[in-house]
Order: sequence, then C-alpha cells, then structure tokens
Amino acid sequence: MATKIRLQRHGKKGYAFYHVVVADSRSKRDGRFIEKLGTYNPNTNPATIDIDFDRSLTWVSSGAEMSDTARALLSYKGVLYKNHLMKGVAKGALSEADVEKKFEAWLKDKEAKISKKSDGHSAAMKKAAEDRLAAEKATNEARAKEIAAKNAPEEEEVTEEETAEESTEESDATPEAAAEATETPVPTPEKDPVEEKAKDAKEDEKK
Repeated sequence: MATKIRLQRHGKKGYAFYHVVVADSRSKRDGRFIEKLGTYNPNTNPATIDIDFDRSLTWVSSGAEMSDTARALLSYKGVLYKNHLMKGVAKGALSEADVEKKFEAWLKDKEAKISKKSDGHSAAMKKAAEDRLAAEKATNEARAKEIAAKNAPEEEEVTEEETAEESTEESDATPEAAAEATETPVPTPEKDPVEEKAKDAKEDEKK
C-alpha cells in the first residue's frame, strides 16, 4: 500500500488549521488516515507547527511520499535533514555522533532564526500600535481645534448683537426722556395775598 504524508483540513471558514497525517495515497484528502503526525496552524505569526519528530522520521525513512506542503513542514522542522544525515550513517560516511553534532548545530541556528523573526514581528506590531495611537491623537487634536474655531466666531457675533441691542435701547430711551422733560411744566410761584393788600393800600394813599 502506497502511503503519503499530507495535510487534512480542520477548523472553520476563514480560520482553517490542519492535521499532518499519514494516509493511503488513494484515499480522499480529508478521509480516513493511518496515523496523525502533528498539526499545522497558519493563522499565527510565525505559523505554529507541532510535529512528532521521531514518528515523522520513521515514515520518511520508510519511503512515504509527501505532499508539497507536508514536505515543506518536515523540512522546516529538520526531519528531512535528519533523514539525509542518517543515510550518511548507512553508507558509512558519518557516525551517529557526527549526525547528532551536525543536527544540534543546525537546530540551534534554526531556533535563533525563528526567535529573531518572532522578535522582529513583535517589534513591528508594537511600532504599528504606537504609530496608530499617534495618528489617532493627532486626528483628535485637529478635530478639537476645528470645533474650537467654529465656536469662537459664534460667541463674538452673539456679543456684538447684544451690544447693538443695548445701544439701540439706550438710543430709544433718550428721546423719550427728553420729551418727558419738555412736557413737564415749570411751577409758577403764587403771590402772597398779604403782600398784595399792602401794595393796594399804598396806592390808595398816594391818590
């Protein structure tokens, strides 16, 4: 029976993740499988790959075929490189100690690259968040200035209108006051009757 290592789709629309399985090459893509080797989640950054290294190496060394994506995943995790080194042991070109030494060096270099990529992604995300916050702050400040500029003329116009109304009221009140002052009669002092009789008596004596 021809076996093939391939991906089996799971999850939902827009958020798919995959199981890495060994299945009969003649079976349907998401049908029955012989063994599950791990999972692959492309929704994270970097992608999350969880593989049973020893079982994957066993299947690869036994001649199992691989889909393009499965081959890329196994190469990423070092399964194919370890299988290549083990072939050197079979040919007598390398010892098992040499294989372990070479693989450990490769694994450390790979982990350093992954860590660097992860740190770079985190830094980029942080910078993007800071830039977005700064842009929002600038937008809010500009909006506040625009609102203040719109409200300022309205206040000045209201003040000018109130001043004009007060001046008009004062102007209207001035003629009325003048008219009232004009219409008010000035009281004439009345003559004293005693003084009038004394004056008449003097005039009679003269006659």
